[in-house]
Amino acid sequence: MYKSKITGVGHYVPENVVTNHDLSKLMDTNDAWIQERTGIKERRHIKKGDGNSTSVMGVKASKIALERANLTPNDIDMIVFATLSPDMYFPGGGVQVQEMLGMRTVPALDVRNQCSGFVYSISVADQFVKTGMYKNILVIGAENHSGGLDFTTRGRGVSVIFGDGAGAVVVSRSDDESGILSTHLHSEGKHKDELALDGPSTGYWVPEIIEDNPQENIPYYPYMNGQFVFKHAVVRFAEVINEGLEANNFTANDINMLIPHQANLRISQFIQKKMRLSDDQVFNNIQKYGNTTAASIPIALSEAWEAGKIKDGDLVVLAAFGSGFTWGSVIIKW
Repeated sequence: MYKSKITGVGHYVPENVVTNHDLSKLMDTNDAWIQERTGIKERRHIKKGDGNSTSVMGVKASKIALERANLTPNDIDMIVFATLSPDMYFPGGGVQVQEMLGMRTVPALDVRNQCSGFVYSISVADQFVKTGMYKNILVIGAENHSGGLDFTTRGRGVSVIFGDGAGAVVVSRSDDESGILSTHLHSEGKHKDELALDGPSTGYWVPEIIEDNPQENIPYYPYMNGQFVFKHAVVRFAEVINEGLEANNFTANDINMLIPHQANLRISQFIQKKMRLSDDQVFNNIQKYGNTTAASIPIALSEAWEAGKIKDGDLVVLAAFGSGFTWGSVIIKW
């Protein structure tokens, strides 16, 4: 068995900043209400004409990650692309990235695990590298939420939370002692309807939506049972983090940097307090970007690394929980 290691990180967010005050002009909300419930102050949204899309942002983040890994697109053996907001219903974003980067005919795999998508994707890349099948894998998490949100008072419970952006890492074969130590994945499908988007889909095509639903009940906007999701998230986050630590004979005290999925600052703060971690042991940037779903962990990982908060030899833990419900963790010796 080979070892796998993250050798390059990168991220990209649109230049267009949307503050809570900006949203208050579109719906019945305000800065205090949003910050109290989510911790979010602003987020980035794609702006019409800026040339961005889910795949384009993924490419921009990937170029930075490749440069930092001292690799070119032709060095990549596989793409794993995580998103819930692809440019097209099909094909997925992976092949678009492959084309835009001018890569050879490598496999491209799309992962649809929403907020847990990046953790699942890292696990996939880790296994392909460790078994010796591939040497360098490009893993991307990218989202364009702003194009599919309800920016009226009806949709404020969801729409104030989400933002656009992308993050990417290169997972490479390594002979070092450092690297990805283990990954841990779970799901609980009985709660699939508590955080979901019904259509458009094969069960809810556009003509059916228009014909069968009044305008005030459009099922192609996301639905979230916020309190229910929160209660489950804080339990599963702690469980899967501890599962990873125990599998590698570590405790919470050994964590140098925990990067949780940026779902809600209150969730991160709850987990930090529950695990008795200091502010220096947890990285949050949801205040600036909102919840970018599959992109949130790689964006945060890239920012933390750029800020010097992750150093060689550090124990880094990634953890996510989201729609499905799905959740997971990654334990890394950086």
